Amino acid sequence: MSDTDDRDDDGMANMPDFGDHVDSVIFSQILEMDDDEAVREFSEPLVTNFFEQATETFGKMDKALTDKELDTLSSLGHFLKGSSATLGFNKIRDSCQVIQQYGHNLNVDGTPETNEEVCLEKISHALEKVKLDTEELEQMMKDFFSPPSEQ
Repeated sequence: MSDTDDRDDDGMANMPDFGDHVDSVIFSQILEMDDDEAVREFSEPLVTNFFEQATETFGKMDKALTDKELDTLSSLGHFLKGSSATLGFNKIRDSCQVIQQYGHNLNVDGTPETNEEVCLEKISHALEKVKLDTEELEQMMKDFFSPPSEQ
């Protein structure tokens, strides 16, 4: 990064306020890996690939939910939770944690939940929430990565 980069008081490159969606410290670290802020050859493909991966994973989750496959749901929740946490995508991470927990027949606090129907219902709600949050964040990221003339 050049000496002329706009920085805030924490030394992070200026970026929009993504609210609760994004951990700004983690996401700033991803952005710092770009050689050129105008091109974003590292971070933009990483983020784009995440959203493609999320869409594919949601399809698998929908099928697992229909088939009442709690183990599969837990595994997919864990997978997407890790990917989202790496990028600092908090809301997605948190919903995936819920899916992972209930897939293991555990409440969010770690206590056992023996009613499979309750687990499936909680997963269904978390899956709908994470899809909406992902759609919202994906649009924010498209706006962020778009050249100023395209916004």
